[in-house]
Amino acid sequence: MSSVKSVTIVGAGIAGLTTALALARKGIASHVLEQAPALAEVGAGLQLSPNASRILVDLGLLDALRARWTEPDHILLSSGLSLAPLASVPAGAAAESRWGAPYGVLHRASLQKVLIEAVRAEPLCTLTIDEHIANAEAALSLAPADVLIAADGVWSRLRSAVPGALPARYSGNVAWRFLVPYAAAPSFLDPRTVAAFLGPNAHLVAYPLAETGVFNIVAIHAQPDAPAEGWLRKGDARTRGRLLDAFKGWHPDIRSLLPDAQDPLVWPLFGCPDGAWTDGGKTVLIGDAAHAMTPFAAQGAAMAIEDAALLAERLATATDIGAALGGFEKTRRARVSRVRSRGAFNRFAYHARGPVALARNLVLSLRKPESLAADFDWLYGYRTPE
Repeated sequence: MSSVKSVTIVGAGIAGLTTALALARKGIASHVLEQAPALAEVGAGLQLSPNASRILVDLGLLDALRARWTEPDHILLSSGLSLAPLASVPAGAAAESRWGAPYGVLHRASLQKVLIEAVRAEPLCTLTIDEHIANAEAALSLAPADVLIAADGVWSRLRSAVPGALPARYSGNVAWRFLVPYAAAPSFLDPRTVAAFLGPNAHLVAYPLAETGVFNIVAIHAQPDAPAEGWLRKGDARTRGRLLDAFKGWHPDIRSLLPDAQDPLVWPLFGCPDGAWTDGGKTVLIGDAAHAMTPFAAQGAAMAIEDAALLAERLATATDIGAALGGFEKTRRARVSRVRSRGAFNRFAYHARGPVALARNLVLSLRKPESLAADFDWLYGYRTPE
């Protein structure tokens, strides 16, 4: 029998809410504390690959998600300079057949709404908003529990409670997010496709958000000097000028999207170095608080969801909480490290230039879709260890 009867979770983002639901399915009560006065997810779109959607399906959320998301037919890599297709990975029915769960794209706020509704309907979950939690002591004073889970994001305040945890660092890249209505979208954007356009020192990703009839556009480029921390920042004339410069030489149809973008938000990409996640006692970091990563593998949210599933599994059988948290960290660290490595490789490949870009294009053109899909079996076919 587990020695864990109750858990306090700080942060009502994807990591915190999924963890609360996963714990409830194991019979463990949780109290989620959120500092925001209203629950609203930042950003625009989100890709839920099968390794993440499988967990949400197991939590009983598939019908609610399918009412809101699109399951694209394929993931397409193309040249940002010519729009020429380079490679395609089957998705849609092929993804569910191969990896045992669907591949969906949706608005981040839609996923959070699904999670919030499920948490509020779960008797073992309590959600309190507008609570400014400065440290671990404050969290446990407000909601005493056997375990404290810090799910408070890349700029976590509770990270200081874990000796050896390291602060987030700027990656040298920024992302721009904006939306393009289907009716105004250029012909190279397809509402049944996740598309990535590759170019020197930059790339652009586009995929549909079916609920609102728009494409989510994410344009990522290198920028050596670090912008201020924060998510919801509108770029000034200088930063928008740097965006246009980063895509100089790209195909005119892609470049035409950038100056006319409505209310674009600039997002500095931060990641957490490989520091400690637990304090050896009752506190653990999860999601971006533990291992924030850049989006070059589109796995940030998926890693948080995987964290939730494994942590609930380990706490449900814990007789020694410190040992259970240590085992969780060890298992997840190996997985996250491999995903980080994939992201680093993608960054190199996506942003390649000159002869390296030509070699990349040649290699991709020789790969069959099924062969490319097999490269993702370790990632998308992942299942939570027992």
